[in-house]
Amino acid sequence: MSMSDTTAPALAEPERRVRPVWTAGVVLVNVGINAAFFGPLQVLLGQQAAAFSEPGKEAILALVTGAGAVVSLVANPLFGAVSDRTTSRRGRRVPWVIFGAVLGAAALIGLAGAPNVVVMMLLWCLVQAGCNGAYAAITAAIPDRVPVPQRGTVGGLAAMGQTVGILAGAVIAAAVTGNFAAGYVVCAAALLAGVVLYFFKNDDVPLPAQARPPFSLAAFLRGFWISPVRHPDFAWAWLTRLLVNIGNHMVTLYLLFFLDDAVRIRETEGIEPAAGVLVLTGLYAVMVIITSVIGGRLSDRMGRRKPLVILSSAVIAAAALILAFAPTWAGALLGASVLGIGFGCYLAVDFALITEVLPTALNRGKDLGVINIANSLPQVLAPLIAFPFVAHWGGYVGLYVAAAVIGLLGAVFVVKIKGVD
Repeated sequence: MSMSDTTAPALAEPERRVRPVWTAGVVLVNVGINAAFFGPLQVLLGQQAAAFSEPGKEAILALVTGAGAVVSLVANPLFGAVSDRTTSRRGRRVPWVIFGAVLGAAALIGLAGAPNVVVMMLLWCLVQAGCNGAYAAITAAIPDRVPVPQRGTVGGLAAMGQTVGILAGAVIAAAVTGNFAAGYVVCAAALLAGVVLYFFKNDDVPLPAQARPPFSLAAFLRGFWISPVRHPDFAWAWLTRLLVNIGNHMVTLYLLFFLDDAVRIRETEGIEPAAGVLVLTGLYAVMVIITSVIGGRLSDRMGRRKPLVILSSAVIAAAALILAFAPTWAGALLGASVLGIGFGCYLAVDFALITEVLPTALNRGKDLGVINIANSLPQVLAPLIAFPFVAHWGGYVGLYVAAAVIGLLGAVFVVKIKGVD
């Protein structure tokens, strides 16, 4: 005997609004995951690479972060798919949130004492696996539990949690003042602390064993390919997210060199480029936090997603054009603010839109994991696209104009999504 999507409670479309304490648990998980990610990525891994070899620190950092990026591309959809099939009494998602957090924290603590580069790389890959596992599960919990009219609000708060986590990672790295081992331990503690409230207040609905299809390895692997012919809205949503994220990464990738070489911030403002990047990142983050919450809530009240996704994509493109044609410190401040306004709204509203084009309730975790590839892949593609523009095709003007065009393509293709207003 088997249950259909409409009879298994874990697979039914949610109708009851979630409680504030549940939403707070989701936000805190996102804070912990991103603190554990970005504290190392922004500072700690680089400091550890330099401790192993000052002359070879760039190569070590590239090796370690590159290997971790590959793991993240695989781990997110894989853990999402495994959580879809989980029949624990605690529910489908909470076991993997906890397992991922514990794995990631243990690997972070191990990194504090890594004896060589190989061990450092392997442990960072485990951090990526654990954090991506937890992220895949907590992301899938939103369409599992949150009704469509509330998803923009909850998605916006989750995006706020991600940004707060990035800032928390930067604060942790700055607070330990060069002691990367202590930084790893604090990041591990932040990751574990972030999942406590969700563990006790998750309201995860168990999946009955009879509702889970029989396992077939071939079918399991085939499931990661989602046909754009059969599910065109999903395909267009994936492509638009990929394009907008590529454009966003192209804008932020060379900020340090842009401030040094184009703005000449040392000469014009008496500010070190690294300090300028910190100011711009902080300003960007504040705007993301504000507009992710406002944009998500507004889309719920409007009952429409596409107009705000298109508008926010256009705002991101406008930020790139400001940097292209106003290469001054004032222009950089304005561009960072506009970029944060656009990307914050985009994160919240586009996530809500995506949850409405998922092919099946049974595979929400796997399908959102596939969507998350469009978040990770730009980290690989953006540098490959950006470098020729900086080096040969117009310098920073060419780079930022190209970023604007790519972002606007994302806005254009949103129109192709037919199943969501």
